[in-house]
Amino acid sequence: MEQGLRFDEAVEVVRASSLFTTHTPVPAGHDAFSEEMLRTYIAHYPDRMNTTWKTLMGLGKIDVHHPDEKFSMSFLAANLSLEVNGVSWLHGKVSREILAPLWPGYLAEELHVSYVTNGVHYPTWTAAEWKAIYSQSCFEGIYQVEDGLVWDVRNKLRAKLIATIKEHISGQSAPAHYSPRDIVAIRETLRDDILTIGFARRFATYKRAHLLFKNLDRLSQIINNPQQPVQIVFAGKAHPADKAGQDLIKRIVEVSRMPQFLGKILFLENYDMNLAKLMVQGVDIWMNTPTRPLEASGTSGEKAVMNGVMHFSVLDGWWVEGYQPNAGWALPMERTYANQEFQDEMDSETIYNMLEDQIAPLFYTFNQKGLPADWIQFIKNTIARVAVNFTTRRMLADYEQRFYTPLCRRHHDMIANDYELAREMARWKKRISREWSNIEMIDFKRPDMVNQELLLGKKYEAEAVFHIGDLQPEDLGVEMVLAEEEKSGKFKIAAKVEFKLHDYNQSIATYRCVLIPDSAGIFYVAGRMYAKNKKLAHRQDFVLVKWL
Repeated sequence: MEQGLRFDEAVEVVRASSLFTTHTPVPAGHDAFSEEMLRTYIAHYPDRMNTTWKTLMGLGKIDVHHPDEKFSMSFLAANLSLEVNGVSWLHGKVSREILAPLWPGYLAEELHVSYVTNGVHYPTWTAAEWKAIYSQSCFEGIYQVEDGLVWDVRNKLRAKLIATIKEHISGQSAPAHYSPRDIVAIRETLRDDILTIGFARRFATYKRAHLLFKNLDRLSQIINNPQQPVQIVFAGKAHPADKAGQDLIKRIVEVSRMPQFLGKILFLENYDMNLAKLMVQGVDIWMNTPTRPLEASGTSGEKAVMNGVMHFSVLDGWWVEGYQPNAGWALPMERTYANQEFQDEMDSETIYNMLEDQIAPLFYTFNQKGLPADWIQFIKNTIARVAVNFTTRRMLADYEQRFYTPLCRRHHDMIANDYELAREMARWKKRISREWSNIEMIDFKRPDMVNQELLLGKKYEAEAVFHIGDLQPEDLGVEMVLAEEEKSGKFKIAAKVEFKLHDYNQSIATYRCVLIPDSAGIFYVAGRMYAKNKKLAHRQDFVLVKWL
């Protein structure tokens, strides 16, 4: 406003340089507030910004006339940003579904919402012992490092973790949920030479920390196998208002105090960055069991793989992209059951089977040199083929290439010559919005796809005729959309064919296109008209769409 811009012009400028990175698919992570609450705090904003309350509410609501619809901060961010991204490939896909109501004329798959998968800061989270190795060989050079050295580092870091845990639970820092007798038993039972699994994070219910405890008898057999013992270290915190998350922690503590698990399953209090470092560096397996697809990205596992710690997780978040055979373990991405209780039970059994049949035997199979050669190969694969792709260096390069550089160019174009482009696009959008409802479809001809079988390779014409009033033919885009119905009932676009202007006379615009079927199948076909301007950044830069 200080630059003499109208509100809509200022919005163009702000959007041109703004990227909205959404970080969660969990509904509780998307704040929304009632209009009544907003009036208490920002009732004066419309006057300050030379606009109306309705226009302001339209930035965060789908229907500004619906008094009960809450004002979504995520919708606000998306409407004021030219680009939107999730923090993993799968999260980008999920975010398109979440934000789809903002662009009702488009299928979710068409939206401009993209992704950059999170990465982690290598210097912060990688143990000094690994840094020394990487300085000589880099991640990909780990295959040239002697197996004995790799195994020595892993043993050293595990021993450091266990020693710190024993110190952590002793003396004045002793956790309140363990009795003095418990602590003595834990110190005597914890070992630094056995397979150690780590599970540490915020304890939200969708993280499903309870999966390991579905069948305690089965878990006890795995934990207490005399030839292949396993110990599990839990740590983390729940939000003060998250009663269900707090109950998860209580359940872990309860199980860890059972005689068969005392000193073999452990929950650590006061989880902080220092303890997190020790855990991602010191355990052998990093476990994650979220409900698909609620893990936006997850980064703790990325920190672990930097330290040769294998990831064992549901194929969700970053692990969809990170998983490689023989470099960690994965539960399937697709659900087997719609019923979550059944799905949890199946995932729990899968975890038990993989621990018992794959992971533990691999860890405890030693060659003549006393080394678990196959396990060490998994470590090397993890470092060379997984860890290398999840650094902040890669993440920032992706942001720069996909978003920051294009947005920078767009911003400079938008403000050049006293905001000439911003003013032009605002005027154009205002004109199109004013005339949009006056567009009248006079005729729409297309092949009879109900009573006629279309032949592969044959040409078929379609024609759309509109009375466009004061608009120009180039203000409109017209296309034919062919879609297939998936098993889920959702539609997936198979092809789009653009109409071209054939004739224009006295506000009557005729558009034609040629369809040439090149694949067999059952397709749903519809025409679509949209506001078109070559200076738009992308199709969702302007929301006006009509299906014919």
